[in-house]
Amino acid sequence: MTPSLVLLLAFLIGVVCGLRSLTAPAVVAWAAHRGWIHLDRTPLHIMGSTAAVIVFILLAVVELVADQLPSMPSRTAPPGLIARIVLGALSGAAIAVSGAQFIAIGAVLGAAGGIAGAFGGYQVRTRLVKALKVPDFVIATLEDAVAIGAGIFIVARF
Repeated sequence: MTPSLVLLLAFLIGVVCGLRSLTAPAVVAWAAHRGWIHLDRTPLHIMGSTAAVIVFILLAVVELVADQLPSMPSRTAPPGLIARIVLGALSGAAIAVSGAQFIAIGAVLGAAGGIAGAFGGYQVRTRLVKALKVPDFVIATLEDAVAIGAGIFIVARF
């Protein structure tokens, strides 16, 4: 795999994180555990542990359910945005290091993707709800499917 493609995937896993903050690290942990991406002998080897897979998947499921609640704060509010930046950086770093690229570059690209995904996802979701005149949960569920599918697609490239 070319370095450019690896770094693009690091950015894109960050975008997934911007859509759903815990989906990206859950998919990365699962892929590392399954041996799709290789984090052995890296500072991120813990991501492939059974404990990390279980924790991230459980948290991702909770997030998918909680996101359907109208009381959830906006993803662009500081707590949600910070989580997307940090978890995007973690996920991007894992993708980069798995593809033999610098961990720091992957972290920066993942964080940037997290920001882009958060703001872009918010705009797309709110505009679709208005344009299609459907309840928010319909578009939120579609966004869940996009985030999960895109995350799996990204880690399956290795």
